[in-house]
Amino acid sequence: MPHLVSDTALIFGRYARQTLRSTPALVFGMVQPLLFLVFFGPLLTDVPLGGQGSSWQTIVPGILVQLGLFSASFAGIGLILERRTGVIERMRVTPVSRLALLMGRVLKDVVQLLTQSVVLVCVAVALGLRAPVLGVAIGFLFVGVLTVSLASLSYALAMRVATPQGFAPVINSLTMPAMLLSGILLPMSLGPRWLDITSHFVPFRYLVDGVRAAFAGEYGDGKIASAAVVATALAAVSVTLGARLFRQAGA
Repeated sequence: MPHLVSDTALIFGRYARQTLRSTPALVFGMVQPLLFLVFFGPLLTDVPLGGQGSSWQTIVPGILVQLGLFSASFAGIGLILERRTGVIERMRVTPVSRLALLMGRVLKDVVQLLTQSVVLVCVAVALGLRAPVLGVAIGFLFVGVLTVSLASLSYALAMRVATPQGFAPVINSLTMPAMLLSGILLPMSLGPRWLDITSHFVPFRYLVDGVRAAFAGEYGDGKIASAAVVATALAAVSVTLGARLFRQAGA
């Protein structure tokens, strides 16, 4: 375990420094959620969304989950480029733990996403969001766990796909239905009953509802507890499967 922790910290440091040197990537990664926040959010400020709290307490949690969903799902593209340039081949001959090669990358993605989430929430506060600090912290926790889950699977897939052209269609075919059925943009309760029922089979639905409940300060209605159970189960399954596939691919 100490060996795994030190190796993970080493890999995290490498990719954190690499990310800090890529300022444009950090900035442009936030363009889409900021556009949703600035141009889409004000359209709904006076619209009854059927959820708890204000419209901003409904919109902002959805945007945070959207940021985690897409950023973590596409994290593996960088790994494909590393494979093509020989970086992975050089890492294979080192004594670094293969699990640490995965978790160090994932940890970097979590830190990066949480940093972007803080910026988004600060902008949202300027636009009118009011939410309890504890609720915001719980929301960040759920988004962080979501990032761990999806980034682990993304890196595992990247070790088995040869090109970004083969990687992107797979991710798009999974993330778009997940986004539409999880209620990220608007609560699924606003739709027809069959669509609302269908959305309950998408685990991200529970995370979105949990983050919204946390931002509204509704800690006892069961949505946060359901989100915690789903997030924990999703992370356990995803990390286990991702680590196995990552090792089998010879990382």
